[in-house]
Amino acid sequence: MGILEDKDRARLFYKYLSKVYDRVNPFFWTEEMRAEALELLDIQQGDRVLDVGCGTGFGTEGLLQYTDDVHGLDQSRHQMEKAFEKFGKHDRVAFYRGDAERLPFADDSFEYVWSSGSIEYWPNPVATLRDFRRVVEPGGQVLVVGPNHPTNPIKARIADAIMLFYDEDEADRMFREAGFTGIEHHVMGPPRNPDVAITTVATVPK
Repeated sequence: MGILEDKDRARLFYKYLSKVYDRVNPFFWTEEMRAEALELLDIQQGDRVLDVGCGTGFGTEGLLQYTDDVHGLDQSRHQMEKAFEKFGKHDRVAFYRGDAERLPFADDSFEYVWSSGSIEYWPNPVATLRDFRRVVEPGGQVLVVGPNHPTNPIKARIADAIMLFYDEDEADRMFREAGFTGIEHHVMGPPRNPDVAITTVATVPK
């Protein structure tokens, strides 16, 4: 387990990263990548969507292009304060401070769950994905963006010491164990690093 797959360490990390997050983020997760990921879903106006690990609201901003019913959850107070500056506390987005492993929502509450840049910090990804499945209605979908595992052995050892990196096979295993069907993986990234991220879309069985 990487050093940032610990919730207390991750919160401390984002206390400082939040100050520069929106300037650093485009090196790894661009507007073009976000648009490509959003096109993998069929979100319609009025669909209820949860953004888990919403951070400063980069993914949230994209979701709002499709529906006005967007809900954002994050464990970092400092990241959420940046999101409040963009969207207001109670205006365009309903925000919640909470844990991705214990979502504070009833079963079948959403048509979609979106999560970008969060899975790498989860101590128990499969359990978290099961909770995603719980809060999405049957036939709904989840989309998770995480860091693709480096193929270079030295980079892989460094990556594994920091947080969760995984490849398509591991993503497939996690989503199947969590009970999803219709699982698709898409490797994406900016031109200088086109395979930096892995985006998985999966369906909640009816």
